[in-house]
Amino acid sequence: MISTLLVANRGEIACRIFRTCRALGIATVAVYSDSDADALHVREADTAVRLPGAAPADTYLRGDLVVRAALAAGADAVHPGYGFLSENAGFAQAVQDAGLLWVGPPAKAIEMMASKTRAKELMAAAEVPLLAPVDPARATVDDLPLLLKAAAGGGGRGMRVVRELSALPGEMAAATAEAANAFGDGEVFAEPYVERGRHVEVQIMADEHGTVWALGTRDCSLQRRHQKVIEEAPAPGLDEALRTRLHDAATAAARAVGYRGAGTVEFLVTADGRPCFLEMNTRLQVEHPVTEAVFGLDLVALQLSVAEGEPLPSPIPPAPHGHAVEARLYAEDPARDWQPRTGPLHTLDVPDEPGLRLDTGYTGGDTIGVHYDPMLAKVIAHAPTRTQAVRLLARALERTRIHGPVTNRDLLVRSLRHADFTGARLDTGFYERHLDALTRTPGDDADQHLAALAAAAAHAARHPGTAGTARFGGWRNLPSRPQTRRYRSEPDGAEHEIAYRTTRSGAIDAPGARILTATPDHVTVETDDGVTHRFRLAAHHDRVYVDGATGSYTFTALPRFTDPTDRTEPGSLLAPMPGTVVRLADGLVAGAAVEAGQPLIWLEAMKMEHRIHAPASGTLTALHAAPGLQVEVGALLAVVQEEPTP
Repeated sequence: MISTLLVANRGEIACRIFRTCRALGIATVAVYSDSDADALHVREADTAVRLPGAAPADTYLRGDLVVRAALAAGADAVHPGYGFLSENAGFAQAVQDAGLLWVGPPAKAIEMMASKTRAKELMAAAEVPLLAPVDPARATVDDLPLLLKAAAGGGGRGMRVVRELSALPGEMAAATAEAANAFGDGEVFAEPYVERGRHVEVQIMADEHGTVWALGTRDCSLQRRHQKVIEEAPAPGLDEALRTRLHDAATAAARAVGYRGAGTVEFLVTADGRPCFLEMNTRLQVEHPVTEAVFGLDLVALQLSVAEGEPLPSPIPPAPHGHAVEARLYAEDPARDWQPRTGPLHTLDVPDEPGLRLDTGYTGGDTIGVHYDPMLAKVIAHAPTRTQAVRLLARALERTRIHGPVTNRDLLVRSLRHADFTGARLDTGFYERHLDALTRTPGDDADQHLAALAAAAAHAARHPGTAGTARFGGWRNLPSRPQTRRYRSEPDGAEHEIAYRTTRSGAIDAPGARILTATPDHVTVETDDGVTHRFRLAAHHDRVYVDGATGSYTFTALPRFTDPTDRTEPGSLLAPMPGTVVRLADGLVAGAAVEAGQPLIWLEAMKMEHRIHAPASGTLTALHAAPGLQVEVGALLAVVQEEPTP
């Protein structure tokens, strides 16, 4: 029996595993990097062991340090979570060699599935349907489009879509470099890229007594950068014949490698309904809660039981009930190339309603750092029907209060309410087609302007004047005299000029609306059409967060007069986020000629790689970036002097 479990991970998955351990009476051990010293998973564990350093390569990816931590803390078992070392056969073996129980599949099964190329060979032998690989050296126009994939990778790292044959060599080089940097293995392979394909997967649970459960399907087609954003179970719109084929193929894949524990077999379903094997993830998936909700299971509890040698409760899995949808809440800006965001998270408050579940590694007061994945939380809704589950999740996200860095919350709400999603017209190109519409926030948005008015009213309540007047930023509002206050909304940058008039009674009126009540944290506004709007507000430094019934807004108060001085040299390439420079373009030195749009610098932040492109054709007059250099947001990386117009 397991008495003390070390989780070789961090964030929400560590917290989620600890939750099951508490219910089972198992003591818990956390490991943490220096930057995670005050993280939620550390606070929730019974014991915590420091891994000196901050970068994953120095901490959570150091299997020797993790094993040493488990022994030092008196743990008798190790659960890897997902990511990091969860699919590292060497680590699994090292855990067992140290006399610890490994909560995962056999090391040999991990090794057999670790390389996507070798896994495809195994699956072909097991008669699992798959896409035929393409030799990049012999690819022709007829093979396009191609998808390049890192053989040892996951999470979208080392993946590129190639639509022009001339771009293939450069994309191969880029994918190889990214794969080597992320996984220590630069092997890349190519296969046909399926347009409008669906990403459908099957959850597997197997014991050492020969029982293999296929726990239904999940659809994970809504992805950004080949990483999942919204997942659901069961996958909608599949006929029974296709479901049976997927279940049978997943079970065959598990039996082919002598699998034990929780795993996921992933497929791409073509537009004509043909399933093709993608890979097998030999671990628990991020999206496992939707399967748990539908089947009424605790997959972590089953993992622990199977690791202890117990059989699954029955030869067949329980019957599914209802529908579940999960949304991943990221600290990122979808409108700006999904750039991750960092900084203090002042508030994270998700409604607690029947049918809702929150898995998170953060609480209000925590700080989002630069070293790890930008996912803040997963919000899961379960209801009798898909329509009900989608509606419940969208409304819960809309009512969620998040004060801190920019997030993808609005994108999630709009995605869940998009006609293609509600109509179950799903495929992996969803965001390629709809991103602009889903992220567009008009600057003259009436609701946004009304929220800015609430911000001004709350400011007046925080800084009351005398004799029925109020002070706004340094100016005094005199009765009956119109005043203004300016705000910039985040992240769209729209500016709002709020014109208001403070009456002799102290009330505030504005064109089209009047303030009924105002305190520093609550404002009630009535518009001319008689509709009453209530807002909750919170101010942190120079920002004010306004939460209403139909959305949330973030504003920065602007000075009365803008500063016309522009201190940035023309052609400057600035770091769009904190991160580490991982690569420069070949031959990039000061004095080199560059072409407009040419990728010059590769910056890695929060497990994502970002390209910094030349803003114009010209000459690189300065280069401050170098591989390995850690930079802050706004740091000057290089300067390009534009060629003069003839």
